[in-house]
Amino acid sequence: MAQSSIEWTELTWNPTTGCTKVSSGCKNCYAEIMTRRLKAMGVEKYSQGFKKVITHEDTLHIPYSWKSPKIVFVNSMSDLFHKDVPLDFIKKVFKVMNENPQHVFQVLTKRSGRLLELHNEFKWTQNIWMGTSVEDKKTLFRIEDLRKTKAKVKFLSCEPLLEDLGKIKLKKIDWVIVGGESGPHARIMETDWVLNIQDRCTENCIPFFFKQWGGTRKKKAGRLLNGKTYDEMPKIKHP
Repeated sequence: MAQSSIEWTELTWNPTTGCTKVSSGCKNCYAEIMTRRLKAMGVEKYSQGFKKVITHEDTLHIPYSWKSPKIVFVNSMSDLFHKDVPLDFIKKVFKVMNENPQHVFQVLTKRSGRLLELHNEFKWTQNIWMGTSVEDKKTLFRIEDLRKTKAKVKFLSCEPLLEDLGKIKLKKIDWVIVGGESGPHARIMETDWVLNIQDRCTENCIPFFFKQWGGTRKKKAGRLLNGKTYDEMPKIKHP
């Protein structure tokens, strides 16, 4: 568990580590870069590098120890629905989330196909927010996959946003995050692409969260969109 600088969460919890690239949004993966740094620092959890997916049973107890309600990004350094994560282990993660309804768990995947394939295997409590990444038109199919699941709260992460998504359909979507890519090789995000998504959210009364413009100096680029900060989120329902 670690405090997070990600604007839309509070903590990160990584019961699995490691991943492989599946789409254009993965090109400059921050988790891969961070894994290299942590491995070089001698952190045991990341000693086998990024391309090997590893489950960490010893992390499953951690959410039980938090004394106050938290908003938690699950697997910031991996993908819970990667093909190399066994179904039995995913069920264990869901059991932890089910048994800690005081916390909000934000699960984000690029493997929407496996999510859809397995979604009936899990108990979808209100505190599990299930999201998928949608970075370009080629990945729009992930929205339909997500829409078909039994998740109570469904969200999209359009980050890094790599092109205009056109007339994106947001039926049964509860939250949308938009952000530009950051880092030395960041690809450009156009303002009109962001405004298009924001307009779609407004039309459908969906909370809109603008995370960042990104770029090589993301702090300088900031988070303002038309002079405002957009930190909208779904309402959290505490037990």
